[in-house]
Amino acid sequence: MAKIKKGDQVLVIAGRDKGKTGRVLEILKDSDRVIVEGVQRVTKHTKVGQNDRGTRTGGLETVEAPIHVSNVMVVDPETKKGTRVGYRTEEVERDGRKRTVRVRVAKRSGKDI
Repeated sequence: MAKIKKGDQVLVIAGRDKGKTGRVLEILKDSDRVIVEGVQRVTKHTKVGQNDRGTRTGGLETVEAPIHVSNVMVVDPETKKGTRVGYRTEEVERDGRKRTVRVRVAKRSGKDI
């Protein structure tokens, strides 16, 4: 089970954007990286082309670049500060069956993430 998931609010703890927070847009498992909204923005040169209506596309655009998972930390929902992630197992009854479910928990406050 991954400690950081798509949609989590994270805090950047290292790099040029240290201290910024943003929502995880995408997770790249093969390279252990995440793309965070508004963080690690780079200028990308795209080739100029035309669409069906004749308007030109391309040029310079700013996009979010991947950042390594070790450089981000999940934000605690209660204190709004960075926190480590732990797990708690619960027994949940669904459709008459008992199942054990792992729940992500913020180590700083003990609240569910």
